[in-house]
Amino acid sequence: MMEYAVEQSVEKAFLTQKKPVKWYKNWKLITLIFIIVIGLILAATTIYQATHFNQNIKINEIDMSGLTANQALKKLQTTVLNNEIYIGKQQIINGKDTKMGYTEGDLPGIKTLLKKQWTFFPSFKTKNYALLPVEQDIYRNNILKNRLEQKLVSMNQDLKAPTDAQVTLKDGRIIVSNSIKGEQFDVTALIKEYEQHDYTSEIHLNSIYLEPIKEDSEMIIAQKEQFQEFLNHTVEYKVQDQIHSLKAGDLIKNASLLENMEVSIDPNVNDIVKKITEINDSQSTLSKDFKFKTHSGKEISVKGQGYGWALDVNKEAAMIKAAFEKGEKSISASHIYGNGWSNEGYGYDTIINNGIGDTYAEVSIAEQRIWIFKNGKLVVTTNVVTGKHSTGENTLPGVWYILYKRAPYTLNGSSAGNPNYSIEVDYWAPFTNSGQGFHDASWRTNWASNAYQNAGSGGCVNVPPHVMKSVYDHLNTYDPVVIY
Repeated sequence: MMEYAVEQSVEKAFLTQKKPVKWYKNWKLITLIFIIVIGLILAATTIYQATHFNQNIKINEIDMSGLTANQALKKLQTTVLNNEIYIGKQQIINGKDTKMGYTEGDLPGIKTLLKKQWTFFPSFKTKNYALLPVEQDIYRNNILKNRLEQKLVSMNQDLKAPTDAQVTLKDGRIIVSNSIKGEQFDVTALIKEYEQHDYTSEIHLNSIYLEPIKEDSEMIIAQKEQFQEFLNHTVEYKVQDQIHSLKAGDLIKNASLLENMEVSIDPNVNDIVKKITEINDSQSTLSKDFKFKTHSGKEISVKGQGYGWALDVNKEAAMIKAAFEKGEKSISASHIYGNGWSNEGYGYDTIINNGIGDTYAEVSIAEQRIWIFKNGKLVVTTNVVTGKHSTGENTLPGVWYILYKRAPYTLNGSSAGNPNYSIEVDYWAPFTNSGQGFHDASWRTNWASNAYQNAGSGGCVNVPPHVMKSVYDHLNTYDPVVIY
């Protein structure tokens, strides 16, 4: 009985050892099935993930959760845009409702976003993608944008503009004014932000204001440097043979800068006028006494009459002001006037012989004689008869000039005892606007040196007929005539 029991135990143990081998073979099958199922799930998930948007995915703030690319396109096509525009929290435009302008041409773009947002496992992370339609939205890009621009311009009219810092020259000092913030919108910047805004129903723009030009800006620094350079600028001003160095810092007290960075000088240029007046007083000859050396070598003083010149100070000052503004380095006097018939001046180009030059006619009333010099050499001299002294018809002393020449000529005028005369002469060369001049006098019989006292002319210089042609030929228009 003991042996039978042992055999039974051994057999039972053997049978017990056989069962694990059987279960191991079953788990292989189960594992294979499990792997296949997992693979199918993963494949299905992958396909789904590749063809559907994740949860919380938006395009232009529109929810695309679980939609395919085609479904997303249809949803975009049916979405209405309110076209409301806000700056900050303020609504400034309520546009008309329009549908998003998506077409089949936008499907590739949606598929690109679908691929971009893909994750292997479903994701719930919130994302918003911006997508503009391929075909331009005419209302958004033209009509609404133009309306926005007009609205901003209109609003700015009632808002305070910013004040830029400015650089000016005041009382000879470079001054920088303070900038002040304003309330006006920066239209250009807001339009640019509008153009870059997402394609959403509501358009929210930042409050962008026009900024003033600040005191420490590059522009202001450049303007200060421009003014400093301007103040150091010198214009060489030539009057006859003399050059005067005119420095802006000495003469310009008030100025501003134009947009092109050119200096605009204040119209009140008193310091320039003062300087030109000094130069004019020093160099001009108009109505001044000329120092003159007579034929005998005696130095006398003769009052300038018709002959002489002066600077038109105001016109010259304006010219110099313009030269400073243009940055010119040198200019010459251009506005000359005098006692000519048309206010022209004479003698400006003459430097030698105290402004009279070396070609002139000299008339001595005391000696009743004339001397004509050409290039410093005496070419003609003769006795003459000048204006009648007893009746106050004296030939006028002073420095004159030959107005013109005529041969022959009819003299018309009046004199003491002869209120209305008309006389033919062969040669006529006047030197005063009142009608005094050189001419032949064939009717005269008294050529004595004292004839002028009681039997002189009506003011002209009578020249003996036999020498008048030589006198006439050696006289040139504009030549000085010195009478003393």
